[in-house]
Amino acid sequence: MSAPVLLSDVLAELDRAYPAELTESWDTGVGLTCGDPAEPVERVLVAVDVDPAVVDEAVAGGVQLLVTHHPLLFRAVQSVAADRDKGALVHRMIRHSVAHLAAHTNADRAADGVNDALARCLGLVDLRPLVPVPDQPTIGLGRIGRVDVPTDLAGFAQRVAERLPATATGVRVAGDPDRPVRTVAVLGGAGDGELSTAASAGVDVYLTSDLRHHVVGDFVAVPGRPAVVEVAHWAGEWPWVPVAAARLRTAFPGLDVRVSHRRTDPWTFVVPSGGPATPGPGPGKVG
Repeated sequence: MSAPVLLSDVLAELDRAYPAELTESWDTGVGLTCGDPAEPVERVLVAVDVDPAVVDEAVAGGVQLLVTHHPLLFRAVQSVAADRDKGALVHRMIRHSVAHLAAHTNADRAADGVNDALARCLGLVDLRPLVPVPDQPTIGLGRIGRVDVPTDLAGFAQRVAERLPATATGVRVAGDPDRPVRTVAVLGGAGDGELSTAASAGVDVYLTSDLRHHVVGDFVAVPGRPAVVEVAHWAGEWPWVPVAAARLRTAFPGLDVRVSHRRTDPWTFVVPSGGPATPGPGPGKVG
């Protein structure tokens, strides 16, 4: 009879995949939030977020480890008392013997991490980092790649909509629909800080999340800059979930590794607007 897989074994494998030293200096809550490394693990659930619905899914599924991209204790937390939002989740996981681990910016920057998964999901090839790690040019934040089949901006946006999981806000685009698209930069999660990097890279499109009105407007107003495609934060990072799960299945063939398909994007619905503004490809006058 083979030895049981311990939580420490899984932690070691995840650290090989997403090394802790790749974590951004500002990042917090990465690694093991709760759980005993000496305990055996039979079932694992992988998700983007750790929230009440995902914890319920983990408890109902009898898993011993919940792996998420986003940390639970990301911002400063002074208490994990059971009557606090974060504390309630920690207590619920401990009571049901569910360990939790977050692979955040270390998974963003690692090879075969969040950004490789996003780029490959969208059919990009010949990938390289948008922001390489110093002295390690093959890994880093974001990815730049060539589309496998040349298209235009409208066609690329349609591809994004078809290949990423559905969200209420869908896909937003700033640029000429007929613009040719051959090279694309992607950055899963909030990526407004790398708009200038994408422009310097000379790509045709930059895809990311959590962009602001004036930032995008000022950016695309400059001739020659990339078009911008915005997707929901959760949707842009979800392609990593099945990739991480597959890695664990390969490393531990006897482990039951599950993928959470639960949509944890906070936006639940949209209402189409119909005001007096004249629609168009870019900024225009109202009325």
